[in-house]
Amino acid sequence: MNTTSTSGKARSTAPAPPTPPQPSSRHYSIGSLAKAAGVGVETIRYYQRRGLLAQPERQEGAYRRYADSDLERLRAIRRAQQLGFSLDEIASLLALNADQDRLRARQQAQEKLELIDANIRQLQQMRSALAELVDCCTQGDPTAPCPILRALLAQDEH
Repeated sequence: MNTTSTSGKARSTAPAPPTPPQPSSRHYSIGSLAKAAGVGVETIRYYQRRGLLAQPERQEGAYRRYADSDLERLRAIRRAQQLGFSLDEIASLLALNADQDRLRARQQAQEKLELIDANIRQLQQMRSALAELVDCCTQGDPTAPCPILRALLAQDEH
């Protein structure tokens, strides 16, 4: 099932398919999975609600057991977040096939890179304007009104 996000792009809301246990896979409780991934238990539950991480079936004793592949997926989500991707973007990336969707993954990464570059330019402009105000305040007459506050309180001139 697809819905439209606030950016107008379709995003998948279908839950991630359950991860089949691997024969040589280590099994984790939700608490030990959270600890191994460096996230909270509620983060895992949130990712499951968002469809980023499958919720395994209950095993013996009504416990859910997570596999190494779940830990790898959690780590991939965290790495993507560190690169600036939103959870919707991460869901889109994780839905891609590593062998077949190289171009689509590169396009999404390129779009994110362009957005980061635009944000950097905006931050540099903000820094320059603020540095100019600080310099004006430092160099100006100490008995005159504060140029920083005057600039903040100035009416927009159109």
